[in-house]
Order: sequence, then structure tokens, then C-alpha cells
Amino acid sequence: QVQPVESGGGRVQAGDSLRLSCDASAQGLSRSALGWFRQTPGKGREFVAGINWHGVPNYSDSVQGRFTISIDNAKNTVHLQMNSLRAEDTAVYYCAVRKALTVSTRAGEYDYWGQGTQVTVSS
Repeated sequence: QVQPVESGGGRVQAGDSLRLSCDASAQGLSRSALGWFRQTPGKGREFVAGINWHGVPNYSDSVQGRFTISIDNAKNTVHLQMNSLRAEDTAVYYCAVRKALTVSTRAGEYDYWGQGTQVTVSS
């Protein structure tokens, strides 16, 4: 395993919740930051949320108050709790590791990417 591995995607109804997880054991999260991005067909990857090694979170305006990101340093795992899901949250969600101390909202500044997990929210 050389990539982060996402899990937890699925199909839900609007208003439901999902929890995504990212196993970054291969990269390790020491002195790193991890970001969640999402992508829909024909669009670039959009920053959703990020967290650094010290647990400081960062959220996009579109998910602030609905999504919560957390880190389990011992397991090199990051979780994204997604509540009050909306149809517009439908996308492929990717986790990415950045070998730097701070979260970036720019996809190009991340070093390792997972394969992605599909989240579909029906209205």
C-alpha cells in the first residue's frame, strides 16, 4: 500500500449522515496534514476539509457546521463525519496527504492521493 485508502462512501438520502475514513499508514501523518477533496464530473477537485497533525481543522464554507474532521494519530487515520447531507454533496471524495505542517486548500500541494470513494445523496 503506497496510497492513502478511503472507506465509508455510499448512497444515502438527503439529511442522512455518513462517515468517511482515510487510512494513511503508508505515508504516516507525523508532521503532515491531511485533506479531503471532492470531485464531480467535469470539475476540478474541491477542498472540503483538512486537519494537521496537531488536530487543527479547516473547513470549506460549503460544509462548515455540517462536517467534522478528526484525526487518530496512533492509527494514522483521519475521519470525516458528514451530517445533514445534501444532494450537492454528491461526488467522489478523495483523501490526500501533504508532507507539510499546515493544511492547504489547493489540490496541487498534496503529495499522496487515495483512489476515492463515491458519495451519492438522493433528494
